[in-house]
Amino acid sequence: MIHISSRIGKDRYKVDIKSPSGNTVIADEPASVGGQDLGFSPRELLVASLAACTSATLRMYADHKGWDLQTVELEMDLERDDASNRTQIIRNLKLTGTLDETQRARLLAVANSCPVHKILSNPIDIETVLV
Repeated sequence: MIHISSRIGKDRYKVDIKSPSGNTVIADEPASVGGQDLGFSPRELLVASLAACTSATLRMYADHKGWDLQTVELEMDLERDDASNRTQIIRNLKLTGTLDETQRARLLAVANSCPVHKILSNPIDIETVLV
């Protein structure tokens, strides 16, 4: 289980997020919607989570196989259509290194099976308990 805590005070939309190990992140909304733009917006954090997981998973896999993967670069876009209640994440993946087509195809499959991708691609139940 992963545990995260967050707190918002009087600063409009600025949220301090903490992990049990002491890592912290600030989430905020852009100035255009009343925030201070002090950190990633919540939607940006969601997409950033997928980018980080994809990158790290590919790095681990290539290292395990001994493949010459020099860099993984991602450009991510999140598009939300409230009318149809659909969200689309477009992930553009650039792999550099000495990789043949079989290795590149395998890395694409690995990208599509990183843990966060699996979470976002399957049903999610969210339970909210007032304490």
